[in-house]
Amino acid sequence: MPTLRLYLTLPFGKLHLRNPEIIALAKAIGRTPSAVAMKACNFASLDPQHLARGRKGLSAASRADRALWDAFSADSEGFANEAEAEQERLELPRAAGDESTLVIPDGPTESQRLVRARRVQSFFRRAVLTSYESRCAISGIAEPGLLVASHIIPWTESVERRADPTNGLCLNALFDRAFDRGLLTVDEKLRVRASKRLRDAVKSAALACSLLDADGRELALPYRFQPDPTALEWHRREVFQ
Repeated sequence: MPTLRLYLTLPFGKLHLRNPEIIALAKAIGRTPSAVAMKACNFASLDPQHLARGRKGLSAASRADRALWDAFSADSEGFANEAEAEQERLELPRAAGDESTLVIPDGPTESQRLVRARRVQSFFRRAVLTSYESRCAISGIAEPGLLVASHIIPWTESVERRADPTNGLCLNALFDRAFDRGLLTVDEKLRVRASKRLRDAVKSAALACSLLDADGRELALPYRFQPDPTALEWHRREVFQ
C-alpha cells in the first residue's frame, strides 16, 4: 500500500532509487530503493490514463498489485485513510505541504473522525497537485502555498469521491473559493465559465484580480487523473449560479 501511495502522489519521473521518499520507504520496510522504485513503476501498467498516453509500466504487476489498484479504484476514500495511516505507522517523513490544516479536538469519537478526514485530505491534495504539476489549472500559477486541491463534487456531498483525484482540480485560493461558491464552473468543452453574479460583482471592483479574465479560458488538464465529466456536469447543475 505505501508503494502504490507513492505512485499516486509522485510524478512518474521521480519514481527512482535516488528519491528521498523512495529511500525512506525502502528503509522502513527492509527493501532496497531499487526494488521499491521498480515496484512503484509497475503500477503504471495498471493505470489507464498512463497507458492512454502511450506510456508503459514495467509490465510486471502481480495479482496483489492489481488487487490493490482495484481497491483504490473502488474505494479511494478508504484507501487514502489506510495508506496515510500506514505512513504514520512506519514514521515516514512527509513532503512539504502534505500537512492538513484540520484542528483535531479532544473528544475520542470526533478525534477519530477528523483524523480520518485529515488523512484523506492530505492524500487528495498531494495526488491532485502532483497530477497538475503544482500549477493552477486556470491561471497557471505555480506557488504551492496558494494552491488548493478543489473538490468538484464537494466533500460533504459524496464520501466516495472525497479522495478520488478525478473529482479534483488544482486551483489557486481565489479561484477555488469562486468555484466552491458556484461563481465559476467548467463547461462541456473544459472552458471556464463565470456566473452573471460574478461578472456583476467584478464590474464594481477596484482590482478585478483576473476573475473575469478566466471566463472562456480553457482548463489546463493534468497529466493523469483528468477531471471526471460527470462530476463537472454535477457542478454545473447543482452548484453553478
